[in-house]
Order: sequence, then C-alpha cells, then structure tokens
Amino acid sequence: MPLEELRVLLARHARPDWTTPIDGVLISKVDRSDPPAPSMSGTVLAVIAQGAKRLALGDRVFEYGAGQYLVASVDLPVTGQFTGADPEHPALGFGLTLDPAAVAELLLQAGPGVTPRLGGGPPSGIAVSDAPDALLEAVVRLLRLLDEPRDRAVLAPLVKREILWRVITGEQGATVRQLGLADSGLSHVSRAVRWIRENYADPFRVEDVARMSGMSVSAFYRNFQAVTAMSPIQFQKQIRLQEARLLLATHPGDVTGVGQRVGYDNPSQFSREYRRQFGAPPSKDAARLRDAARSPAGVLT
Repeated sequence: MPLEELRVLLARHARPDWTTPIDGVLISKVDRSDPPAPSMSGTVLAVIAQGAKRLALGDRVFEYGAGQYLVASVDLPVTGQFTGADPEHPALGFGLTLDPAAVAELLLQAGPGVTPRLGGGPPSGIAVSDAPDALLEAVVRLLRLLDEPRDRAVLAPLVKREILWRVITGEQGATVRQLGLADSGLSHVSRAVRWIRENYADPFRVEDVARMSGMSVSAFYRNFQAVTAMSPIQFQKQIRLQEARLLLATHPGDVTGVGQRVGYDNPSQFSREYRRQFGAPPSKDAARLRDAARSPAGVLT
C-alpha cells in the first residue's frame, strides 16, 4: 500500500524546519496536538499520511486525515491544528508548493479539451478530497529520491510534474487549474488578495480594489467571498491581526504602537478585535508568546 511506505519515508526524512533537499517539497512531523494557531496557507498541495488536521477559513472548516489531500490555490489567512497527534503516533504530512507557471505549462501542453471546462464562478481557495492511489504512488516515488541524490536533480522535476498533473485532472482540479489561467476568476481574486496583503495597514475602498482586479463591484464581492470565505474588509482585518501578533512577539511592550503600525487608530478597537481573534488581549498574548519562545518546546504555529 502506498500509504504505508509514505508514512515510513515521511518519518525518516522529517526535519524540524519541515524542509527537504527537493525544492518546494515539505515534510511535517508533529507529535502533539497544540491549540489552533493562525498562519497563511500558502499555495500548496498537502497530503496527510498519518493523523489529521483541521483548518478554518472564515466560516468554513476543513478536516482531512490519512489518505486525504488538501489544495490551497490562494495564500489565505487560516487557523489550523493537527489533531490526535502524540509522540507514539505523530501526524505526518507531505507538502508541495503549487507554482502557477508550472500549472500553466501543463495546461498548455495538454491542449484544449483534455481537462474539464471550468464553469460558474471560481471554486473555494481551499478544497479537500480523498487521494487516489496514482497520486499517492507519485508522492512516494518523489520521496524515494531523497535517498537517491544522484538521480534527484533529473527525476524530481519529472515526478513533481506528474503529481501536479494528477491533481489538475483530479477531483479538485478546478481549484488548481485556475492558478494557471491568466484571466480566471481566481487570478482576479488573487490579484486583490496580493494587493490587500501588501497594503494591509492602509484603508481602501472596495470599488477601487474591484476596478484594479478587473471586475465589477458585484462580481468582485461574489468571487472574493467564494474564494476566501470572507469579505475584503474581513480579509484585511485577518491580515492586520496576524501581522500584529508577529510584531508583538518582538515588541511586547508597545501594544499601542503595534496597533497603529498595522492600521488601527483606535487602541480600544485593536484590543477588542485582537482578543476576539486570539482569545486574549494583546499585552497578555504578547507575554504568552514571549514565554513560549523561551521554552525549548515552544511552538507558535
């Protein structure tokens, strides 16, 4: 069974920083179920070989376990946690960064009519499915190359293309295919997401961002909500609060200053929304982050 070998390979090659010698390939090994933690999803394919993970995006919750995979086609603010993990049975996962250029190249090579036509609006930016054996077998062959450095440089790109093709033509292919289409609804939303992330501290008018993204205001609202599970203003708030938490980890005594840096003119509003997001006011959470960083076992994300 490919899942059994996948577990063995992931356990053997896991590193504390999750990196591997193959560019764009990550291995996660988590031996405890920490509380939910906020992060950015990245654009990634993630396969779980052991354990399970729960991910919240806006009001949507995605759960996937052994033998399932998740695709994230937009870099979105999420809250996630591994569940049921312990030192005897750690959660084990494989990750592959999704490159829009690689998706576009495969779609161009395949030609029209090979993949199903996209219909309706853009799919959700995150989706979960059962992993077919063909996909798991390709992932196993890629990880075997970690033991074969002589062959890695030549064969790894080929196997990565196969994995990407399996996903493009699979159940969640619509989510990934839109990554490679320059004029897809997802590409327009991604443009807006990128702009909001880069300018998160500045106020904006939704009409202006919609125009910049090449959509009418009504289409922009509809597509942005479909992809991100939140409104543009809610999305900006999520980014602001995550950036504030990162800043507080290094500037715990400057709550007011941090709030202003991420775009909050009203300290009370900042404290209120921060507490709602992270379960504690900024000053208390900053102390908790500082204590966790000093602990050898401290893991923030």
